[in-house]
Amino acid sequence: MPRRHRKMEMSKILVIEDNAEIAQLIRMHMEDLGHATVWESDGSRGLLRAQREAFDLIVLDLMLPSKDGLEICRTLRADASKYTPILMLTAKSGEIDRVVGLEMGADDYLSKPFSIPELQARAKALLRRAERMGASAGSTRANATPSNTINFDKLSIDPNRREVRLDNKVVALTAKEFDLLRFFAQNPGRVYSRSQLLGAVWRTTLESYEHNVNTNINRLRAKIEADPAVPRYVITVRGAGYRFTDPS
Repeated sequence: MPRRHRKMEMSKILVIEDNAEIAQLIRMHMEDLGHATVWESDGSRGLLRAQREAFDLIVLDLMLPSKDGLEICRTLRADASKYTPILMLTAKSGEIDRVVGLEMGADDYLSKPFSIPELQARAKALLRRAERMGASAGSTRANATPSNTINFDKLSIDPNRREVRLDNKVVALTAKEFDLLRFFAQNPGRVYSRSQLLGAVWRTTLESYEHNVNTNINRLRAKIEADPAVPRYVITVRGAGYRFTDPS
């Protein structure tokens, strides 16, 4: 019987990890799932490879020689023309480290020591999510052009390229800022609570992370609104949550 997720099974993964034993363990179990996996032990070399080659997933350690994981993540997310899911690894277990990693643009976070089944599950989830994002780009509800770009007056959102433009100028967004904006733009006019946004964009229901919604909405407004205090696109509905403007 043919397998259903052939594209996911043939994915190319970059592992940036300075511990050789951990890197080889990750590599072995990713290849067990059918993925082509390459490894870099140095942060600067890993970043250069991530910029020069196309990968479907990056497994990124937080503490690295020459350039740490947060700096790598920040640099990659600053390039609005290219997007690769990032699974961040760290030996630190504090909540603040997780939040900082996610704010810098990581898509998911795994603390060491981790179990192999959990690593594989997280990787598969990110690859499936990236695959769904590409497949669903043509099903947006807003005013969409043949290239699948979502247009709201001077604001345009390209789901395929993960690119946002305002007045035809590229707006640099983090991964979560883009995911949040795209989710809003694909569901204009509908009101979402913080917990609903947390589940839809962050894929978690932990109330302790609801402040991430407020933080990202404030940052998003600062980048796309002419006056963040009087937003035109991302609108607060008192006592209920947030909604995106209806297309006119």
